[in-house]
Amino acid sequence: NAEAKYAADGFGYVGAVLHDAGAALANEAVKRGNLKAGDRAFVWGLKSQPGRGERTQGILDALKTAGLTVDYLEIDDATNKDPANGTAAFTGYASAHPDLKAIFIDHGNLTSTIPTYMKAANLAAGKIYAAGFDLSPATVQGVKDGYVNLVIDQQQYLQGFMAVEQLC
Repeated sequence: NAEAKYAADGFGYVGAVLHDAGAALANEAVKRGNLKAGDRAFVWGLKSQPGRGERTQGILDALKTAGLTVDYLEIDDATNKDPANGTAAFTGYASAHPDLKAIFIDHGNLTSTIPTYMKAANLAAGKIYAAGFDLSPATVQGVKDGYVNLVIDQQQYLQGFMAVEQLC
C-alpha cells in the first residue's frame, strides 16, 4: 500500500537499473568468456514480465550488439516455481545445439541450478560459459566447481550497509 501511495515520490523498487544490470552481465561475459560475433548463446529469462523483463532485455540487447547468435526461451511457470522442472528444456536445447558457447540465466533460482542442468546435459564444467544472477550457497558451489562463471548479485543491504557496519 505504501509503494502504491508513494511510488511517484521515489518509494518502491530498490536495486540496480534492470536493463543496465542485464547488459552489464552480458558485456562482462562476452569479455571474460572470449565470446565472438557468431558464437551461439542461450538466454533463459522472464522477458514477458513487465518491469522484471527489462533485465532479460538488457542481456538480449547487449548480446545482439556483440553480434552473437542468440536463442531466447521464456521461463515457463513450472520452472519458475521449481527450477528442477527446467532440466528437460535445458538438456533438449543443449543437445540440439552442440555449438553452444554461453548461457545466460535471468533468474536466481535457475542460476543456482546451472550445475544440475549442465550435468544432465553431459556438459563438463567450463565447457560453456555460464552467467546469471543472485548468489546462493548452491551458486557459490557452482562457481567453485567451474560450472558457473559469472554472477551479478543485487543485495545492496548485505553487500553495502552490512559490510560497512562490520568494518566500523
